[in-house]
Amino acid sequence: MSRDAELVAVEAQIRAAIRDCINRTSRKPFQWGGLSGYQQLEAIGAILRSLPCREIDTDYLSLLSVWVDLALSNNLSVALDLAEAHKWLRQIADCLRYPEYSKRSADNVIDITQTNSSPLTSFQVRREMEELLQQFMPDHQQNPAQFTLKKKLQKLWDKYGTNLLHCYDIPGLPADNLNIESLFSNLRRHQRRISGRKSTVELRDFGQYQVIFVAETEKQLLEQIQQVPITEYKIQRRKLALAEVPRQRKHRLHHDPITAIQGLVNQHTEILSLLESQALKYQLDS
Repeated sequence: MSRDAELVAVEAQIRAAIRDCINRTSRKPFQWGGLSGYQQLEAIGAILRSLPCREIDTDYLSLLSVWVDLALSNNLSVALDLAEAHKWLRQIADCLRYPEYSKRSADNVIDITQTNSSPLTSFQVRREMEELLQQFMPDHQQNPAQFTLKKKLQKLWDKYGTNLLHCYDIPGLPADNLNIESLFSNLRRHQRRISGRKSTVELRDFGQYQVIFVAETEKQLLEQIQQVPITEYKIQRRKLALAEVPRQRKHRLHHDPITAIQGLVNQHTEILSLLESQALKYQLDS
């Protein structure tokens, strides 16, 4: 017996949200994809767990909830280890007075020389950093993620620590180049969207203004744009809107997974209730 197409589509979106948990990308150094994916899966599992109990053999979401809970329990120790390692990384970033714009948008740049009323020196940062590294002593068997982080950080600090502290003694010298890298990343992402190309090598010279060089004047450019029939333009706009739906859905899932999954679950419940009422009505009529 074929299932309702709309119900299957909602279930497919929930499965896609679960698959997205294991494919979360990382934006180093602070956004860890594996940890964010586990937290997203926790939100999905909590919502599926809160649904009314049904027969597992007949209800798809109940069966899905069992598998999600199994995945969460199997990876709990790893997730806790990663979460604690992430906390230590944040403490190290605070010790280095890492700029806050790395956690917000690139427009809100904060000068590290203005965050403290008293001047900050490289000697003070070095002392605090070495004290923090001495406190960070994870067990290599119980906490492998924390141990790996500590080992790598200690190696980098011993090798490059002296050369990383000049920015605290020179006013106006930023502690990193993340703000500039973020600006270039935003420009390249925008170029990919407007060009449809995966690589931005060809667009590096002209950027998003490359289309202007097709026409000699702005008037000629306007005439070229007006040659596109309005009907065809609307058709292509609809195609673009449909193509953007998966990206928009993933964006909502990443920023507010509870609301996104709850909406899908509510939609699934409404469709299921409607189908059950229709089936009951059909039985009574027959």
